[in-house]
Amino acid sequence: MNRKINVFPAIMLAALCCFSTISEAQNMDNNLVLNAKQQGIVTIAAFTANGDMERLKPALHEGLDAGLTVNEIKEILVQLYAYTGFPRSLNAINAFMGVMEERGRKGIRDKAGEEASPFPATKSSMELGTEIQTRLVGKPVTGAIYTFAPAIDRFLKGHLFGDIFGRDNLDFQSRELATISALANMKGVDPQLQAHFVVGFNTGLTEAQMRSLITVFKVRVGEKEAENANDLLGKALSSRAKERSLK
Repeated sequence: MNRKINVFPAIMLAALCCFSTISEAQNMDNNLVLNAKQQGIVTIAAFTANGDMERLKPALHEGLDAGLTVNEIKEILVQLYAYTGFPRSLNAINAFMGVMEERGRKGIRDKAGEEASPFPATKSSMELGTEIQTRLVGKPVTGAIYTFAPAIDRFLKGHLFGDIFGRDNLDFQSRELATISALANMKGVDPQLQAHFVVGFNTGLTEAQMRSLITVFKVRVGEKEAENANDLLGKALSSRAKERSLK
């Protein structure tokens, strides 16, 4: 009888250790993949980019149910005009208005979320945008294209990275997830998609999270688009590794 009593604590200790190990493994796994909110960003951005309103509407519902705030989704849709054009951004915002009305009729009250803070009074949009662009790209951005068409350099720095990315109610990782997902569901933008995979890494997104994004694409968006994104991710990883080896 005494032996059984003495064995019981040992069994319990082993069970607790096993449970702890499983929990730690689950937590590690959670850090390796996109969470539900991030997956919501992927599908919302993808269907905005190709103008698929029928698939965008359920994606908007799912994003809200996953915990994205109303203002976060608004911010995603507004940002995407810089990549997908005003028409598709406006169509997506109209669709989101319809989703909000539908949820309101059902008595669903979604969290509004944070508004963007005022811009720093000591910096112009150009100054702020240049800082943000340099931080995200990892170095100052120069090139023949900007000498050939200097206006596009001003618009990229001052408007895209200053006026849009400078709004602080959506973090840089979320903005890059939206950008990558939109580009991955558009044709003829492979160089930009490959570049934004690298920018995504610079925001702290991991290779595993990028592959999780591609898995979401394969299941929810399209296998062809997922395969193309996977090829470009491979090129981005190779390019990044080469740059690191030269430092």
